[in-house]
Amino acid sequence: MIGWIVLGVLLLVLCGLVAYVILIYNGLVQLRNDIDKAWSNIDVLLKQRFDELPKLIKVCEAYMQHERKTLEAVIQARSQVTSARGDKEKLQAQNALTETLRSLFMVVERYPELKADAAFRSLGNRISEIEDQIADRREFYNDAANLYNIRIAQFPDVLVANQFRFVGRSLWQIDPAHRQDVQVAFEHA
Repeated sequence: MIGWIVLGVLLLVLCGLVAYVILIYNGLVQLRNDIDKAWSNIDVLLKQRFDELPKLIKVCEAYMQHERKTLEAVIQARSQVTSARGDKEKLQAQNALTETLRSLFMVVERYPELKADAAFRSLGNRISEIEDQIADRREFYNDAANLYNIRIAQFPDVLVANQFRFVGRSLWQIDPAHRQDVQVAFEHA
């Protein structure tokens, strides 16, 4: 009789342990999928930005014949985005594209007739809106990746994560050059 009770208790403990592992596993799967969803949401916006760039470059080319270097940098950065593989490489390519767009918009400041062009203003506004949305989505991505990374490192989740080969995810980080102070110089008339 006591043997059956001990066996029953052991089975109950074993079932509880299996249920706990399943809960941890399912929680980690959900977090991993949240990261993938957040990345996909960013991808949608990056694709929209990617599609708008040729139109913007076309409008700029007519006004900026001697600013070829800036336009070529945007085109090259756009092409790097296309060929990027893996999360880290994609993040670096997107950061490079963002940087070249900033350069382009700074150069545009020297062309009042371009800034006044309706097509340029429309495309510039569209790309600026997309950039703002990308920044928001990056925050969601980083939140999801951070929560996932914490869970796969904490005990007892780490035991399940290691057993089922859950791997940490990179956070979306800015280029270190963007952390530096901006130098402002005023021209004297």
